[in-house]
Amino acid sequence: MKHFDVLIIGGGAGGMAAALSASEKGYQNILLVERKEALGGILLQCTHHGFGLGYFGEDLSGIQYAERFRSKVECSNVQVLLNTMVLRLHPDKTALLSGTAGLKTISFERCVLASGCRERTLYSQEIAGTRPSGIMTAGTAQKLINIDQLDIGDEIVILGSGDVGQIMARQLSQAGKHIIAMIEKEDRPGGLKRNQKDCLEAYRIPLCLNSVIRKIHGTKQIEGVTIQNLNSGKESFLNCSTLLTAIGMIPETDLLKTSFGQETYPDWIKKIGNCDYVHDIVDSVSADGFKIWAEK
Repeated sequence: MKHFDVLIIGGGAGGMAAALSASEKGYQNILLVERKEALGGILLQCTHHGFGLGYFGEDLSGIQYAERFRSKVECSNVQVLLNTMVLRLHPDKTALLSGTAGLKTISFERCVLASGCRERTLYSQEIAGTRPSGIMTAGTAQKLINIDQLDIGDEIVILGSGDVGQIMARQLSQAGKHIIAMIEKEDRPGGLKRNQKDCLEAYRIPLCLNSVIRKIHGTKQIEGVTIQNLNSGKESFLNCSTLLTAIGMIPETDLLKTSFGQETYPDWIKKIGNCDYVHDIVDSVSADGFKIWAEK
């Protein structure tokens, strides 16, 4: 059984920063485990700019930001396992890994969970109607378009006004798609102020505040949604071929529940980045990764 000083789970912004920081602090045997085929996490599907202003003092795309850190990891003593998942952590400081070579167990002294967060889906909402094709999260749409080079439709409604939703509204508008409306239950849009300016205002995205979706229409493919204004109670129907959801993020801590039966965990595990709490910008996720070894 191989032994490591540090096991880091997740190769996104936080995980790469934690690995580099561990190396800088003198840890010799560092293992960084990433379930996908490359380091970078969600950054790899972010072709837009707005990253790195805090950390690098430059306006980078998500892909460029990830590459800056990935090149540093490659030049360090950090060992990287790609296409590998950590299935379970054990109280004796061992972990069960599953990768292309099969199952294996390793041991370690300290563990960092940098597994990021996942998007809330439509199933978390009480909306009547069917669940036909054409409904997806904004992040899924981003991956389908930017990585898989697929088309998601032309007539689009976006539920929620989070940052990813606003960014996708801008990208889709630039691609000639019709953003029929962005539906927001609050009395103001969410997300960063800069995204409101650069996305909603710059591209004149129709914004329906104090509004919710009451019903989804369609059988095989979504055909439209019924929305309701919460103040007036008035309902209206919007034709659409695609519904994107941007209704929040959930820290990804399922491994802790699987391993220990609950989210409480031993003191040799540290959560960082978006799996600890959802950060507004990626620069602060990286900063979280670097701070974790400050007390060594």
